[in-house]
Amino acid sequence: MSSANHDSDLGSDLGNMDAGTLQRLFASGEASPLEATRAALARIERFNDAVNAYVHVDREGAEAAAKASARRWGQGKPLSAIDGIPVSMKDLAEVAGMPAREGSLTTSSALCEHDCPPARMLREAGAVILGKTNTPEFGWKAVTDNRVFGATRNPWDTRLTPGGSSGGAAAAAALNLGVLHQGGDSGGSIRIPAAFTGVFGFKPTYGWTPQWPPATEPSLSHIGPLTRSVEDAVRMLNVIGRYDYRDPYATRGQPDDWGAELNGDLRGLRIAYSPTLGYAEVDPQIAARVREAAHNLEALGAEVEELDPGFESPIEIFQKLWFTASLDFWNHCDARQREQLDPGLAANAQRAERFSALDLFQALRERASLTQGLERFNQHYHLLMTPTVPIAPFAVNHEVPPGSDMRDWEEWAPFSYPFNLSQQPAASVPCGFTESGLPVGFQLAGGKHDDARVLRACHAYLQAHPPRFPRVPDPAIQA
Repeated sequence: MSSANHDSDLGSDLGNMDAGTLQRLFASGEASPLEATRAALARIERFNDAVNAYVHVDREGAEAAAKASARRWGQGKPLSAIDGIPVSMKDLAEVAGMPAREGSLTTSSALCEHDCPPARMLREAGAVILGKTNTPEFGWKAVTDNRVFGATRNPWDTRLTPGGSSGGAAAAAALNLGVLHQGGDSGGSIRIPAAFTGVFGFKPTYGWTPQWPPATEPSLSHIGPLTRSVEDAVRMLNVIGRYDYRDPYATRGQPDDWGAELNGDLRGLRIAYSPTLGYAEVDPQIAARVREAAHNLEALGAEVEELDPGFESPIEIFQKLWFTASLDFWNHCDARQREQLDPGLAANAQRAERFSALDLFQALRERASLTQGLERFNQHYHLLMTPTVPIAPFAVNHEVPPGSDMRDWEEWAPFSYPFNLSQQPAASVPCGFTESGLPVGFQLAGGKHDDARVLRACHAYLQAHPPRFPRVPDPAIQA
């Protein structure tokens, strides 16, 4: 892989800078939010055709917001630390003045009249919303393609998927098409694409980042950031990680500053390292990179012990809930809409028709047992470390790796959805590359409300082992 095609730092281009650097430049007057916004829009124009990260760009609205931000900075009255910072929203979210197609032919292209909580909070903080990023239909699978906008492609190799369902946000983060990117995660939809694209992705404790309207299966869904650094993720969480009454599942208790512990060291931190969770098969190259990361965390002062947390694969629990959510949507569709749906989503709905009320009750009981077990585990170990995904990115426009005997995405992503079932915080951290140059990520999960601890460990790792990002989308990485 030629180093000429990849970045190891943020460089001097405004469009390639992080939020902290931009904030300092805005404060000093060396750069303006309008210049930063135009630089981000220029990168979208240059790179988006190759990766299809954005499905809607609001150039006029972004420039108007950036001009207003520039006036505030000029007066020394910014609204927040991210005033003027370019951001994106996932196309499952409602943003006033933008469509919310949700990747579905069943939806309208009409402009939304209201902001969802994260969009409202970002707008009130002065952030510049550039547009909407791609998602599979209603976020139902862990890759990103749909019948409305097509497939998003991996910036490291555009023949491959970036994962999903926040694949558009992850591809945008990898190429810095904007600085802060909102994702959603009901079974791994932030962490999976973060691992596949080599960026940082964080799923907070359930209820700490509000959403409205509710997700398809609201008890599994978490809103969170995809960024190039933990610091930028914290900057975003300090805005969107606040209570909102419109979310009936929202809870209070968020830290005043999500990054208050960020610069603490890892001494005394007990990390359980589980290479397989006791049931998953992992590609040897992925396993090697994650094991190296475990040694690196130990070198940073953490106490790392290899062991499994002691639960069996919860795939059946998750699928009973996930497929039933698809069935509920299916039952609200008319005949024409059913024909328009992604065949995989429709198949999941039909599979759920065989579930009984007792099946769902048992799934909820087993979910509670899993959560109780993980919370008990976290009384002895502060964090649980695993691979984020056990395989490398595969060909685009496939739900499962071509040639495999798999049927569902949950089979190749066994590490992520247990922590949606438990509603615990979890992150994906980039930790190197395969021999063919594809990103690898490891996952850190903590007990409920231990978000600051998870973020601290992730930050310490990335400070010691900075990630690399693609300069340009590279369709021939293996050539």
